[in-house]
Amino acid sequence: MEWSVNNAFKTSKDLEPKSVMDVALIPHIDPIDIDLGSSDKGSPNTSAKPRKKTMTSVYLKYFETAADGKSRRCKFCGQSYSIATATGNLGRHLSNRHPGYDKSGDIVSNPARQPTSIIKKSQPQGKPQQIDYDHLNWLIVKWLILSSLPPSTLEEKWLANSYKFLNPSIQLWSTEKYKAVFREVFRSMQEDVKASLEHVSSKISVTLDFWNSYDQISFMSVTCQWIDESWSFQKVLLDITHIPYPCGGLEIFHSIVKVLKMYNIESRILSCTHDNSQDAVHACHALKEHLDGQKVGPFCYIPCAARTLNLIIDDGLRPTKSIIAKVREFVLELNACLDISEDFVQFTTVYQEGNWKFPLDASVRWSGNYQMLDIVRKAGKSMEAVIRKYEETLGSKMLLNSAEKNVVNIVHQYLEPFYKTTNNICTNKVATVGLVLFFMDHISETVAACRDSRHNPDWLKSAAEDMAKKAKNYSNQVCNIFTYMTAILDPRIKGELIPENLNSGNHLEEARSHFMRYYSSNHFPSVTSGYSAQEIEDGGSVSFAEEIARKKRRASMSNATDELTQYLSEPPAPIPTDVLEWWKVNNTRYPRLSVMARDFLAVQATSLAPEELFCGRGDDIDKQRYCMPHDSTPALLCIKSWIQSGFKLKYKSSEIDYERLMELSATSTVDSSTAGSDKKSK
Repeated sequence: MEWSVNNAFKTSKDLEPKSVMDVALIPHIDPIDIDLGSSDKGSPNTSAKPRKKTMTSVYLKYFETAADGKSRRCKFCGQSYSIATATGNLGRHLSNRHPGYDKSGDIVSNPARQPTSIIKKSQPQGKPQQIDYDHLNWLIVKWLILSSLPPSTLEEKWLANSYKFLNPSIQLWSTEKYKAVFREVFRSMQEDVKASLEHVSSKISVTLDFWNSYDQISFMSVTCQWIDESWSFQKVLLDITHIPYPCGGLEIFHSIVKVLKMYNIESRILSCTHDNSQDAVHACHALKEHLDGQKVGPFCYIPCAARTLNLIIDDGLRPTKSIIAKVREFVLELNACLDISEDFVQFTTVYQEGNWKFPLDASVRWSGNYQMLDIVRKAGKSMEAVIRKYEETLGSKMLLNSAEKNVVNIVHQYLEPFYKTTNNICTNKVATVGLVLFFMDHISETVAACRDSRHNPDWLKSAAEDMAKKAKNYSNQVCNIFTYMTAILDPRIKGELIPENLNSGNHLEEARSHFMRYYSSNHFPSVTSGYSAQEIEDGGSVSFAEEIARKKRRASMSNATDELTQYLSEPPAPIPTDVLEWWKVNNTRYPRLSVMARDFLAVQATSLAPEELFCGRGDDIDKQRYCMPHDSTPALLCIKSWIQSGFKLKYKSSEIDYERLMELSATSTVDSSTAGSDKKSK
């Protein structure tokens, strides 16, 4: 459910005080830290004489019939209902609004003036009822988190005026108190994240992402990934940490180690995928030396394929930069003006130039840039017709000449495989290292063919030359035994589809050695041939049956490597195959190799979700990060990510049950609407 001012705050009637049961939804907050502003409860009054019991329903005795005989009024809160209201609805009113009503003793006869022991002190009719500020402020907490808004948002004057319009008595927590709540929620939820990682039985891979805020504060996010025992991919943000000045490799290294130690996963880290910056490379190199010194097992760091591919594509777009800027202005006008967009649709129908869904992607990322080329290539006549029709509004400078159109056609055709590649990477359920290397190898071949072609113009071949350098640099960084093992464990890739420069005999032998060392005996102690010291002292004199048994055990030892041999000897699975589902089905055939696959298939080829880099979604994320104040960034963004990962929002280890809170709010709304309609019917 999306949280906003519109659905988080209804009217003062919707937010009238809840019952004792309702208040239990919100954990106790120390009044010294958080002033809730709630009023004192009234003291019980039993001096009123009970009315004579003349109604037969168990619920009707708690309602008073009006003198005109057309309505009934609740003796607890004065709520009015039509005389025709079913007694079942009256019962629901009592259960929701006055739990424990049947144990409250005598019933007051004048609800407008006499308080009861289970509700707050009643007020004279005509005055607004007190609001349960606990509920209101916790709704605001959820809204701020899911909208990635800092607590200072509530200091906006006209937002505060809007609250006052709803109810002049509304009192919100101060900004500092909201910050204190966020810090405590962060601490409580972080403990849950730590507890969940304690149960992870496989190796863990991490990814790093970096950015600067508007006040030039450097931040780093550390995210971990693993594959659980049911072969489901898991991902959780560990922390967003401030990188201290001078924000170099050493500072990044210390920040990473601090996060790993905080979650007690330092000994289980298998890989780290960085953002290709030199500082990150130096930090990862220091991390490898640190982990190698502790002898916690193999560790490798790899560059982000998505960032490399994005830089390669930028070189390919270079000849069309000015043209794309011109087309983007046209697209922004299409998105902004309904008349222009409707005319564009009509023209595309007439010229049979395809169907276009509005709003068109006008972002400056790869998806938006390709959309600009697509419009010129596939709807050029319609674009020109619209510009000529609205020339006074759009101006004639948006019209493209024949040379510009020719450049767009050439670049569009050249970059079409890149667009298909990024689409595949973004939409793939698990973009494994093997699959991404397969695509990157195809990109390298496409670039090389363009560079070496005699038919391409020099400006395109020059761009292809720069693209080839970046592709080769990436290939050199990822060409190692670690990525080789990661790639061959993708059943769609194996040895057949691995890039040629990665597929060497030495790598295969090293992979066998690694498999035997870490996955044949350590994980399966029953495979080892452990003979007792007494047998050795006896000179090996054992029974004939024991000799046969030992041969069987030695055969079992060789079967470990045979798993890898058998796996690689079979043809690769089709590319559309669900990799994790394949291993889930075949893990009994390869009991040892499947353990290795769980570890290595969690290694990430990209340091962030590819769609955040290639698509317009990344613009929204960048804006949120850039505008977030230093003191709010880590807590707010971590809490939001944890909620999206399935963790419950908690305060001081107590869950905030928002679903129940909204159910109660909806019930109050129904009761208020019923009361209003009953009053109109009088």
